[in-house]
Amino acid sequence: QVQLVESGGGSVEAGGSLRLRCAVDGWYNRRHCKGWVRQSPGKEREGVAVLDGDGDINYKEAVKGRFTISQDNSGNTLYLQMNNLTVEDTGMYYCAADGYGCRATVIATESYPYRGQGTQVTVSS
Repeated sequence: QVQLVESGGGSVEAGGSLRLRCAVDGWYNRRHCKGWVRQSPGKEREGVAVLDGDGDINYKEAVKGRFTISQDNSGNTLYLQMNNLTVEDTGMYYCAADGYGCRATVIATESYPYRGQGTQVTVSS
C-alpha cells in the first residue's frame, strides 16, 4: 500500500517562500515518477511539477523559475521549493506518484493513481 503524506504548507505574503515535503511510504522508489498537483479555489486540479528516476523534470509554465522539485537519494522524500509566491499559487497541494511506465509530464501527474491528502498553501497580497 503506497502512502503519501504532505507537509510544509502555510500562509505567506506574496513574494514569500515555502518548502513542501512529501513522505513516500510503500513500494515506490527513486525510479518512479513523483510530482505535485494543486487545486485552487474554483479551478480544476492541475499539475505543477514532476520528476522521474532518469532525472527528467518538468514544470507548469507559470511556476518555471520559481518552483524547484527534488527528491532525496532514497526516493522516499519529495520536495517542492516555492519561491516568489503569488496569490495565484494559493491552493491545496498534493503529492502524486505513479509506477513503471509512468510519464513525467505535468499533465500526466493529474491522473497519477496515488495521491496524498494535501497541504494548504495560502498566499496573501
